[in-house]
Amino acid sequence: MASTPKATYHRMTPPSKPEGSKVYGLKHECLSFPEVLSQCVANIAPTLTPVMIAPLVFIAAGNGTWLAYLFATMGLIAVGLNINQFARRSASPGSLYSYISIGLGVNLGFVAGWSLIAAYLLTGMAALSGFVNYGTILFGPSKPILSTLLLYALGAGPAWYIAYTDVKLSTRLMLVLEVASMLLILILGAIVLAHRRQWWDPSQFKLRATDVNGLKSGLILAIFSFVGYESATTLGAESRHPLVNIPRAVIGSAVIAGLFFILTSYIAVLGFKGLNHSLGASGAPYNDLAVAVGLPFFGVLISIGAVVSTFACTLASINAGARVIFSLGRLGVLHSHLGRAHRANETPHHSATLASLLVFLVPAVLFVCKMSVLDIFNDLSTVATYGFLVAYALVSLAAMVYVKKVGSLTWGSVALSVISIAFLIPAFIATVYPAPAPPLNYLPYLFAAYMLAGCIWFFVRRIRSETLVHTIRADLVRLRAQYSEGS
Repeated sequence: MASTPKATYHRMTPPSKPEGSKVYGLKHECLSFPEVLSQCVANIAPTLTPVMIAPLVFIAAGNGTWLAYLFATMGLIAVGLNINQFARRSASPGSLYSYISIGLGVNLGFVAGWSLIAAYLLTGMAALSGFVNYGTILFGPSKPILSTLLLYALGAGPAWYIAYTDVKLSTRLMLVLEVASMLLILILGAIVLAHRRQWWDPSQFKLRATDVNGLKSGLILAIFSFVGYESATTLGAESRHPLVNIPRAVIGSAVIAGLFFILTSYIAVLGFKGLNHSLGASGAPYNDLAVAVGLPFFGVLISIGAVVSTFACTLASINAGARVIFSLGRLGVLHSHLGRAHRANETPHHSATLASLLVFLVPAVLFVCKMSVLDIFNDLSTVATYGFLVAYALVSLAAMVYVKKVGSLTWGSVALSVISIAFLIPAFIATVYPAPAPPLNYLPYLFAAYMLAGCIWFFVRRIRSETLVHTIRADLVRLRAQYSEGS
């Protein structure tokens, strides 16, 4: 491994007037639109849905799996349009944390930032577990515990080094890996349809037979398939033309992923009809479909694609989570070292290191405590979804409040916020009712305890630091000035 360049650090403090993204100490305007888009797409990890998440949605929604993804696509596009009320006016690494602070104030801004940290890092942990799962499929069952831990390290270590070293390398690598992986899935899907000589499956369109409660339960898993699609907003300091490219990336990634999910879930449900086992019982559905059409070697290619996709998602989650941590660190909410940028690499190196350590340690410890890799994936991805739901609901409300403040409120913007929040409410309800089987029924309370601990921390920090709120508000003043310039 190449030696890390000697670092020189500088403390970031919010300026009293807008100075552009150079104030953050991150690499200024280095990312093109395809590279910004790749951050969103890689954080979504589209390949992860057909190879791991779609069977879980199928267990709940059955033949309505494609419909759950259609609803999720439409709902998250609406949320994305609310996000873009902010993203088309200003840019920072604070992502939804900054947007919600502008619209709803410092306290709810912190709630959003704290929930996003959990959301991005838990997504990274789940993706890393997916990496281990498909790494085991590729290299054979790893009975010794050290073999599985080694796979966790092999995924987390290179992701940390790339995130620490060069954000441009991160995004380029993620773009290549994810596009190649998605193409493999689509090619196999076309082969499955050709082999069955059937492309129309009437049973998947009998909506009267769809279980509404099952569809609602499947929706929250379908939403997890998309989470992180807004993560390009963390690249506000590093994107070229951020007020144009970031909004396009947010909506573009939702559309691309949504179409991919609807198509691949439809093909999977159709392809498993007549096989010896159900889609819901498959741990590697597209591998099973490859065997069913007489192309087992394609299953190996799919496993390779899944490994690279889950690695790209791990890296994207570390990138996004590190930048939210960086934003809170530079404002003094978290330790000041976390708000420092590496002068040579121009990356949030301390935050990236902390994020990478957590992404490795939590699933590794859970595995040592006798949890299976797939259970780790399922549980952590579920809790991650809670974090995104909180942030998405708050930003949808903040968008309506913000456009009212600036005198741009229209019936359309009100409708957009209401639709987004109404879409998220069933997903919130589905987390607690009907109560899932243990240990899933405890996960909402675990997330609530995490949020409570964060709020207590923020309350204590406000009491101990007389300048904390002033610093945050000064940063918001700078962002508001950017909004005025971008309006």
